[in-house]
Amino acid sequence: MIKNRNPIFVSIIYAIIAALFYGLSAPLSKLLLNQLSPYTMSSLLYFGAGIGMAMIVFLRRTKPSEIIGGFKSKDIPYIVMMVILDIIAPILLMFGLLKTNASTAALLNNFEIIFTGLIAMVFFKEHIGKKMWLAISVILVSGFLLSLEDFTTFQISLGAILVLLASLSWGLENNCTRMLSHHDPLYIVIIKGVGSGIGAAIIALSFSDFGGSWVYMGLALLLGFISYGLSLYFYISAQRHLGALRTSAYYATAPFAGALFSFVLLRESLSLVFVIAFICMALGTYLAILENKKD
Repeated sequence: MIKNRNPIFVSIIYAIIAALFYGLSAPLSKLLLNQLSPYTMSSLLYFGAGIGMAMIVFLRRTKPSEIIGGFKSKDIPYIVMMVILDIIAPILLMFGLLKTNASTAALLNNFEIIFTGLIAMVFFKEHIGKKMWLAISVILVSGFLLSLEDFTTFQISLGAILVLLASLSWGLENNCTRMLSHHDPLYIVIIKGVGSGIGAAIIALSFSDFGGSWVYMGLALLLGFISYGLSLYFYISAQRHLGALRTSAYYATAPFAGALFSFVLLRESLSLVFVIAFICMALGTYLAILENKKD
């Protein structure tokens, strides 16, 4: 953990680290989906996060009763919603990745900022200033460009819609997790990872669609540990001092990292529409960060 007297500075660093780790998710998941089903991938990503964090807790010689004992009855609704949404979101994302480019999916993940912010404003009374509203507007334009499959007929891409629904689910989940951020982030990630992993595995088994090569399943677990486990740990740590909306603003660098990794790892083509959308998304992200600097 970073040692610094300024908790805001440390939290910003944690949010950016979380973003970089998560940025690996879309391109590497796209590669693994050639060998594993979306249901299996969704389950293993969260299992990797939960098991990886549990190993860290084990090395700290923490008793299982200490993990559960710290949570109160008032936390249960948020835990349940957090786990359910974390089952739904990655499944939607995996199916979306099958039908769209990883770079496009990575940028569309930035809608998580909008959904997180609007939910935080409506339900948790977090303030949204003029720059944030402008940022939301610009990101919406970018999302519209990325969602169009054919400009001549204005056909909407199914893959883009699935990624947007995943972003909505994670926007809801971010705010549920925010209500638990006063607990040790390790414990939250363990509950989130194991609970969501089991849920996704049950769905996969019900469709007789769980399994694959042990090598690729192991790689999916490792990706889950890094992109979901360590990323979530740093994200939740950042939320303690930044709040859900502000953490999401800095975390918005994840889609750009994901897009860059996609071009490098998958050799995806670069279209003019994508470049325009990328610029719009970058401008929106910059405005979102400016909005939060003043606080």
